[in-house]
Amino acid sequence: MKKLKVLNTLEKCGVVAVVRGNTKDVGVKISKACIEGNVGAIEVTYTNKFANDIIRELDEIYGDYDDVVIGAGTVLDEETARLAILAGAKYVVSPSFNEETAKLCNRYMVPYIPGVMTINEIIKAHENGVDIVKIFPGSAFGPGYIAAIKGPLPHASAMVTGGVNLDNIDTWAKAGVDLVGIGGELNKLGEAGKFEDITSTCKQYVEKFKKARGH
Repeated sequence: MKKLKVLNTLEKCGVVAVVRGNTKDVGVKISKACIEGNVGAIEVTYTNKFANDIIRELDEIYGDYDDVVIGAGTVLDEETARLAILAGAKYVVSPSFNEETAKLCNRYMVPYIPGVMTINEIIKAHENGVDIVKIFPGSAFGPGYIAAIKGPLPHASAMVTGGVNLDNIDTWAKAGVDLVGIGGELNKLGEAGKFEDITSTCKQYVEKFKKARGH
């Protein structure tokens, strides 16, 4: 039930904020600004050495919220996944598929979202208990690739990260993606201390995505 609840929350959110930041303070502030902008799915990446601390603080604040789910990103191995889960991460995202990480996440009923590029990789991920795959980098494929995937694999749930912006998010949504990951511009704004701009930008992303999906 725990895993299903997280998956349902992610699906309802639609938009995932990929939070990097160079310090704990900036990472937490970017995350809070995104949540205020109605982006309740936060992916704290392990490119920030304070990722554990950021996840832990956000989980303490938002752990009981029904419309907010804190996850970990750029998780390359099972050791990092375990640290993230102990810190409070409710889902784990990787740039590529790692079988040991998939096993660990399944062991603790935590959704694992690995980056994939081919039909073969998607099928392998599904066979290892993955519910959502990440098409990464999206800029290398384009929205048409989603339709190509959904042809032979209509049951596949996909998140696209890399190459999603306000100008094309509606195109991705109409192509059939279940989730989109955004981050580049949000992190730039965060490093510049423009947290109100992050909130307004997030609201635009959510509005355009949901409108395109007919919600």
